[in-house]
Amino acid sequence: MQILVVDIGGTFIKYACMTADMSIISRGKVKTPMSGREELIETIGKVYDEMPEVEGIAISMPGIIDSENGYCAMGGALRYNDDFYLRDCLYQRCPVKIVMENDAKCAAMAEAAAGSLKDVEDGFVLIFGTMIGGGFIKNHCLYRGKHFSAGEVSYVNTKRDGMPTASNVWGNRCGTSALCKMYAEKKNLASGTVDGLMVFDGVSRKEPEALQCLQDFTREIAVQLFNIQTILDPEQFAIGGGISAQPVFIEYIRRNLEELYAECPYQVPHAEVVSCKFQNDANLVGALQCFLHEISEDAD
Repeated sequence: MQILVVDIGGTFIKYACMTADMSIISRGKVKTPMSGREELIETIGKVYDEMPEVEGIAISMPGIIDSENGYCAMGGALRYNDDFYLRDCLYQRCPVKIVMENDAKCAAMAEAAAGSLKDVEDGFVLIFGTMIGGGFIKNHCLYRGKHFSAGEVSYVNTKRDGMPTASNVWGNRCGTSALCKMYAEKKNLASGTVDGLMVFDGVSRKEPEALQCLQDFTREIAVQLFNIQTILDPEQFAIGGGISAQPVFIEYIRRNLEELYAECPYQVPHAEVVSCKFQNDANLVGALQCFLHEISEDAD
Protein backbone atom coordinates (compact mmCIF):
# COMPACT_ATOMS: atom_id res chain seq x y z
CA MET A 1 0.00 0.00 0.00
CA GLN A 2 1.23 3.45 -0.94
CA ILE A 3 0.02 6.49 1.01
CA LEU A 4 0.37 10.17 0.17
CA VAL A 5 1.51 11.75 3.44
CA VAL A 6 1.18 15.52 3.72
CA ASP A 7 2.66 17.82 6.36
CA ILE A 8 0.98 21.22 6.13
CA GLY A 9 3.18 23.91 7.68
CA GLY A 10 2.86 27.66 7.94
CA THR A 11 5.38 28.22 5.12
CA PHE A 12 5.69 24.95 3.19
CA ILE A 13 3.72 21.78 2.58
CA LYS A 14 6.04 18.78 2.72
CA TYR A 15 4.78 15.57 1.17
CA ALA A 16 5.93 12.03 0.56
CA CYS A 17 4.70 8.82 -0.98
CA MET A 18 5.23 6.27 1.78
CA THR A 19 4.60 2.60 2.46
CA ALA A 20 3.37 1.01 5.68
CA ASP A 21 6.93 0.21 6.78
CA MET A 22 7.74 3.97 6.65
CA SER A 23 9.81 3.71 3.48
CA ILE A 24 9.73 6.89 1.41
CA ILE A 25 9.29 6.28 -2.31
CA SER A 26 9.33 9.93 -3.32
CA ARG A 27 9.07 13.30 -1.62
CA GLY A 28 8.87 17.02 -2.27
CA LYS A 29 7.52 20.31 -0.99
CA VAL A 30 5.49 23.26 -2.22
CA LYS A 31 4.69 26.63 -0.73
CA THR A 32 1.71 26.72 1.60
CA PRO A 33 -1.11 28.74 0.03
CA MET A 34 -1.94 31.91 1.91
CA SER A 35 -5.10 32.89 0.02
CA GLY A 36 -7.54 30.37 1.43
CA ARG A 37 -9.09 26.91 1.58
CA GLU A 38 -9.77 26.45 -2.11
CA GLU A 39 -6.13 26.95 -3.04
CA LEU A 40 -5.03 24.60 -0.25
CA ILE A 41 -7.34 21.85 -1.51
CA GLU A 42 -6.14 22.35 -5.09
CA THR A 43 -2.48 22.34 -4.02
CA ILE A 44 -2.89 18.96 -2.31
CA GLY A 45 -4.98 17.77 -5.25
CA LYS A 46 -2.22 18.50 -7.73
CA VAL A 47 0.27 16.51 -5.64
CA TYR A 48 -2.25 13.66 -5.48
CA ASP A 49 -2.62 13.74 -9.28
CA GLU A 50 1.10 13.00 -9.61
CA MET A 51 0.77 9.80 -7.53
CA PRO A 52 -1.85 7.57 -9.19
CA GLU A 53 -0.83 4.53 -7.14
CA VAL A 54 -1.70 5.96 -3.71
CA GLU A 55 -4.62 4.42 -1.82
CA GLY A 56 -5.05 7.10 0.80
CA ILE A 57 -3.96 10.48 2.14
CA ALA A 58 -2.58 11.12 5.63
CA ILE A 59 -2.42 14.75 6.76
CA SER A 60 -0.50 16.48 9.54
CA MET A 61 -1.58 20.07 10.09
CA PRO A 62 -1.62 22.83 12.72
CA GLY A 63 -4.64 23.64 14.84
CA ILE A 64 -7.34 21.93 16.88
CA ILE A 65 -8.28 18.89 14.82
CA ASP A 66 -11.31 16.63 15.29
CA SER A 67 -9.76 13.66 13.54
CA GLU A 68 -12.88 11.51 13.90
CA ASN A 69 -14.97 13.88 11.79
CA GLY A 70 -12.22 15.35 9.61
CA TYR A 71 -12.93 18.77 11.05
CA CYS A 72 -10.55 21.64 11.77
CA ALA A 73 -12.00 23.66 14.65
CA MET A 74 -9.12 26.14 14.70
CA GLY A 75 -6.43 26.36 12.04
CA GLY A 76 -3.49 27.56 14.11
CA ALA A 77 -1.11 29.42 11.81
CA LEU A 78 -3.58 28.99 8.92
CA ARG A 79 -6.70 30.66 10.25
CA TYR A 80 -8.56 30.23 6.98
CA ASN A 81 -8.98 26.61 8.12
CA ASP A 82 -11.04 27.63 11.15
CA ASP A 83 -14.39 25.81 11.30
CA PHE A 84 -13.61 23.74 8.20
CA TYR A 85 -14.60 20.15 7.33
CA LEU A 86 -11.40 19.72 5.37
CA ARG A 87 -11.67 15.96 4.88
CA ASP A 88 -15.05 16.14 3.14
CA CYS A 89 -13.90 18.96 0.92
CA LEU A 90 -10.64 17.26 -0.02
CA TYR A 91 -12.43 13.97 -0.71
CA GLN A 92 -14.39 15.65 -3.50
CA ARG A 93 -11.03 16.43 -5.15
CA CYS A 94 -9.20 13.25 -4.11
CA PRO A 95 -11.65 10.34 -3.66
CA VAL A 96 -9.58 8.09 -1.39
CA LYS A 97 -9.51 7.48 2.35
CA ILE A 98 -8.26 10.58 4.18
CA VAL A 99 -7.01 10.81 7.77
CA MET A 100 -5.98 14.10 9.39
CA GLU A 101 -4.40 14.96 12.72
CA ASN A 102 -2.75 17.83 14.59
CA ASP A 103 0.97 18.15 13.79
CA ALA A 104 2.28 17.81 17.34
CA LYS A 105 0.07 14.78 17.93
CA CYS A 106 1.52 13.31 14.74
CA ALA A 107 5.00 13.82 16.15
CA ALA A 108 3.89 12.03 19.31
CA MET A 109 2.56 9.12 17.25
CA ALA A 110 5.88 8.88 15.41
CA GLU A 111 7.81 8.62 18.67
CA ALA A 112 5.35 6.12 20.15
CA ALA A 113 5.35 3.87 17.09
CA ALA A 114 9.02 3.82 16.16
CA GLY A 115 10.91 6.46 18.11
CA SER A 116 12.08 7.32 21.60
CA LEU A 117 8.79 6.26 23.23
CA LYS A 118 8.46 2.94 21.38
CA ASP A 119 8.87 0.91 24.57
CA VAL A 120 6.96 3.33 26.80
CA GLU A 121 3.32 2.81 27.80
CA ASP A 122 2.63 6.42 28.85
CA GLY A 123 4.69 9.27 27.42
CA PHE A 124 4.49 12.94 26.57
CA VAL A 125 6.02 14.61 23.52
CA LEU A 126 6.88 18.32 23.47
CA ILE A 127 7.84 20.06 20.23
CA PHE A 128 9.59 23.42 20.66
CA GLY A 129 9.02 25.64 17.63
CA THR A 130 7.44 29.05 17.23
CA MET A 131 5.25 27.95 20.15
CA ILE A 132 5.10 24.56 21.89
CA GLY A 133 3.24 21.56 20.54
CA GLY A 134 2.38 18.60 22.69
CA GLY A 135 1.00 15.09 22.47
CA PHE A 136 0.08 12.65 25.25
CA ILE A 137 0.51 8.92 24.70
CA LYS A 138 -1.65 6.84 27.08
CA ASN A 139 -1.52 3.03 27.02
CA HIS A 140 0.50 3.19 23.77
CA CYS A 141 -2.27 5.23 22.11
CA LEU A 142 -2.67 8.90 21.33
CA TYR A 143 -4.96 10.56 23.88
CA ARG A 144 -6.89 13.41 22.27
CA GLY A 145 -9.25 14.51 25.04
CA LYS A 146 -12.94 15.48 24.95
CA HIS A 147 -12.30 18.58 22.82
CA PHE A 148 -9.30 17.17 20.89
CA SER A 149 -7.07 19.58 22.85
CA ALA A 150 -5.11 17.20 25.08
CA GLY A 151 -1.46 18.19 24.91
CA GLU A 152 -2.08 21.81 23.80
CA VAL A 153 0.44 23.07 26.33
CA SER A 154 1.08 26.36 24.51
CA TYR A 155 -2.00 27.76 26.23
CA VAL A 156 -0.97 26.88 29.79
CA ASN A 157 -1.19 30.04 31.91
CA THR A 158 2.18 30.65 33.56
CA LYS A 159 0.99 33.41 35.93
CA ARG A 160 -0.53 32.23 39.19
CA ASP A 161 -2.71 35.32 39.60
CA GLY A 162 -2.67 36.59 36.02
CA MET A 163 -4.86 36.36 32.96
CA PRO A 164 -3.95 33.98 30.10
CA THR A 165 -2.82 36.80 27.85
CA ALA A 166 -0.47 36.30 24.91
CA SER A 167 2.49 37.28 27.09
CA ASN A 168 1.50 34.87 29.88
CA VAL A 169 0.87 31.62 28.04
CA TRP A 170 3.68 29.08 28.01
CA GLY A 171 3.95 28.80 24.23
CA ASN A 172 4.91 32.45 23.92
CA ARG A 173 7.24 32.32 26.90
CA CYS A 174 9.14 29.18 25.90
CA GLY A 175 8.81 28.89 22.14
CA THR A 176 12.08 29.19 20.24
CA SER A 177 11.32 32.79 19.30
CA ALA A 178 11.15 33.68 23.01
CA LEU A 179 14.70 32.40 23.54
CA CYS A 180 15.91 34.43 20.56
CA LYS A 181 14.15 37.54 21.85
CA MET A 182 15.66 37.06 25.31
CA TYR A 183 19.16 36.81 23.85
CA ALA A 184 18.61 39.83 21.57
CA GLU A 185 17.58 41.96 24.54
CA LYS A 186 20.64 40.96 26.56
CA LYS A 187 22.94 41.73 23.62
CA ASN A 188 21.08 44.91 22.58
CA LEU A 189 20.37 43.44 19.15
CA ALA A 190 17.31 43.82 16.96
CA SER A 191 15.12 40.80 17.74
CA GLY A 192 14.65 39.91 14.09
CA THR A 193 18.40 39.47 13.63
CA VAL A 194 18.74 36.58 16.12
CA ASP A 195 17.98 32.93 15.46
CA GLY A 196 18.48 29.77 17.48
CA LEU A 197 21.80 28.96 15.86
CA MET A 198 23.20 32.30 17.01
CA VAL A 199 22.08 31.64 20.58
CA PHE A 200 23.63 28.18 20.70
CA ASP A 201 26.79 29.43 19.05
CA GLY A 202 27.07 31.79 22.01
CA VAL A 203 26.42 28.88 24.38
CA SER A 204 29.20 26.82 22.74
CA ARG A 205 31.58 29.76 23.24
CA LYS A 206 30.44 29.98 26.87
CA GLU A 207 29.27 33.54 26.35
CA PRO A 208 27.76 34.69 29.70
CA GLU A 209 24.65 36.25 28.14
CA ALA A 210 23.87 33.13 26.10
CA LEU A 211 24.43 30.81 29.06
CA GLN A 212 22.15 32.93 31.27
CA CYS A 213 19.43 32.97 28.61
CA LEU A 214 19.59 29.19 28.24
CA GLN A 215 19.48 28.76 32.02
CA ASP A 216 16.43 31.01 32.46
CA PHE A 217 14.67 29.50 29.45
CA THR A 218 15.18 25.86 30.48
CA ARG A 219 14.35 26.64 34.10
CA GLU A 220 10.87 27.70 33.06
CA ILE A 221 10.55 24.60 30.89
CA ALA A 222 11.62 22.42 33.81
CA VAL A 223 8.95 23.98 36.05
CA GLN A 224 6.22 23.02 33.60
CA LEU A 225 7.62 19.52 33.12
CA PHE A 226 7.53 19.18 36.90
CA ASN A 227 3.83 20.15 36.81
CA ILE A 228 2.90 17.88 33.90
CA GLN A 229 4.73 14.99 35.54
CA THR A 230 2.75 15.51 38.73
CA ILE A 231 -0.59 15.66 36.88
CA LEU A 232 -0.18 12.92 34.24
CA ASP A 233 2.77 10.86 35.54
CA PRO A 234 4.21 9.80 32.16
CA GLU A 235 7.17 7.44 32.04
CA GLN A 236 9.16 9.77 29.77
CA PHE A 237 9.08 13.13 28.07
CA ALA A 238 10.44 13.19 24.52
CA ILE A 239 11.66 16.66 23.49
CA GLY A 240 11.62 17.65 19.82
CA GLY A 241 11.77 20.66 17.55
CA GLY A 242 14.78 22.34 15.96
CA ILE A 243 16.53 23.31 19.18
CA SER A 244 16.23 19.80 20.61
CA ALA A 245 19.05 18.80 18.25
CA GLN A 246 21.34 20.76 20.58
CA PRO A 247 22.45 18.29 23.31
CA VAL A 248 23.11 21.16 25.71
CA PHE A 249 19.41 22.11 25.55
CA ILE A 250 18.37 18.69 26.90
CA GLU A 251 21.26 18.77 29.37
CA TYR A 252 20.09 22.10 30.85
CA ILE A 253 16.49 20.88 31.15
CA ARG A 254 17.65 17.80 33.06
CA ARG A 255 19.93 19.87 35.30
CA ASN A 256 17.11 22.25 36.19
CA LEU A 257 14.76 19.38 36.92
CA GLU A 258 17.35 17.86 39.26
CA GLU A 259 17.56 21.17 41.13
CA LEU A 260 13.77 21.39 41.45
CA TYR A 261 13.51 17.87 42.83
CA ALA A 262 16.41 18.45 45.21
CA GLU A 263 14.55 21.41 46.74
CA CYS A 264 11.09 19.79 46.75
CA PRO A 265 10.05 18.77 50.30
CA TYR A 266 7.54 16.21 48.98
CA GLN A 267 7.82 12.71 47.53
CA VAL A 268 6.88 13.28 43.89
CA PRO A 269 7.63 11.33 40.70
CA HIS A 270 10.63 12.58 38.75
CA ALA A 271 10.34 13.55 35.10
CA GLU A 272 12.62 11.61 32.75
CA VAL A 273 13.64 13.51 29.62
CA VAL A 274 14.90 12.11 26.30
CA SER A 275 15.34 13.56 22.83
CA CYS A 276 12.93 12.74 20.03
CA LYS A 277 14.26 10.29 17.46
CA PHE A 278 12.48 11.91 14.55
CA GLN A 279 13.17 15.51 13.65
CA ASN A 280 12.30 16.88 10.21
CA ASP A 281 10.21 13.85 9.23
CA ALA A 282 8.36 13.46 12.55
CA ASN A 283 5.04 14.80 11.23
CA LEU A 284 5.19 12.67 8.09
CA VAL A 285 5.96 9.50 10.03
CA GLY A 286 3.30 10.31 12.61
CA ALA A 287 0.60 11.10 10.05
CA LEU A 288 1.33 7.76 8.39
CA GLN A 289 0.97 6.02 11.77
CA CYS A 290 -2.37 7.75 12.36
CA PHE A 291 -3.57 6.53 8.96
CA LEU A 292 -2.45 2.95 9.60
CA HIS A 293 -4.03 2.97 13.06
CA GLU A 294 -7.37 4.12 11.64
CA ILE A 295 -7.53 1.54 8.86
CA SER A 296 -6.62 -1.11 11.42
CA GLU A 297 -9.57 0.01 13.56
CA ASP A 298 -11.81 0.01 10.48
CA ALA A 299 -10.81 -3.58 9.77
CA ASP A 300 -11.73 -4.61 13.32
